[in-house]
Amino acid sequence: MATNREKLKEVADWIEPYRVSAGPKFRLKKIDPADTRGLKADKQEAAQRLSTGVQWLAAEQDKLYAQDRRSLLLIFQAMDAAGKDSTIKHVMTGVNPQGVHVVSFKQPSPEELDHDWMWRCYRHLPERGRIGIFNRSYYEEVLVVRVHQEILRAQKLPPECVGKNVFDQRLRDIAATEDYLVRNGTSVLKFFLHVSRKEQKKRFLERLDEPSKNWKFAAADVKERGHWDEYMTAYETAIRATATPRAPWFVVPADNKWFTRLVVVGAIVEALEKLKLKYPSIDETKRDELDRARELLLNEK
Repeated sequence: MATNREKLKEVADWIEPYRVSAGPKFRLKKIDPADTRGLKADKQEAAQRLSTGVQWLAAEQDKLYAQDRRSLLLIFQAMDAAGKDSTIKHVMTGVNPQGVHVVSFKQPSPEELDHDWMWRCYRHLPERGRIGIFNRSYYEEVLVVRVHQEILRAQKLPPECVGKNVFDQRLRDIAATEDYLVRNGTSVLKFFLHVSRKEQKKRFLERLDEPSKNWKFAAADVKERGHWDEYMTAYETAIRATATPRAPWFVVPADNKWFTRLVVVGAIVEALEKLKLKYPSIDETKRDELDRARELLLNEK
């Protein structure tokens, strides 16, 4: 049976092609959305591989929660229909819900617009011992807002704060914030689920054709396809500006959902294993207290 060190090396080899830790060198065109690294897994094999990863993740998360010293922030970004919701659902199945908090960021509310653009995300950063999951995030401010710059006018910013370099400034703010979080015990992993335009079209048609999926569809999603190239440029720019060894991006092929989930769970497990998490040790005073409690229980009539 493989040791944890051997399994971790296998995981690292598996996810390495999709890790981006040196932003300026990154080019989105190098990642094929349909890539599976040559693996042709049937549903049963894929489910078994995912189950193994989720069990490993659950064991590490239990130690993270018990230790209560570190936290993990997972950020998921993608084009519509790339599979963010299903990936989060499948990867986090079996993990203690007490130690996980998922937030989906939609259009900003009036209250959120009365604060700085990162405020609504700051409010949901994970506590020590927890895993926080952002389904979309502050990165929307350098993605959708960059593509639709009229959104800036609704953000109540003073004119002098909306110069030609506003998006470069926001990217620097993001990189600095993530570095700050890491230095304060929060590990940061960012996932761009990279779906192809062709696969997105297929999934949109499925949503239209299957009544049980109609609720997922919005006409605006089709209109956004007209900005595809602009979005790809915005994603590449954001990743290049914010990918670092301490807060890496994973650009995950998303045309095959089973493969997407395997890469994501592998990246999370690797990050938690690197923290060398352990259950809290018990001092002598606590040990004596436990021994007395045991004695009382055994002597009960």
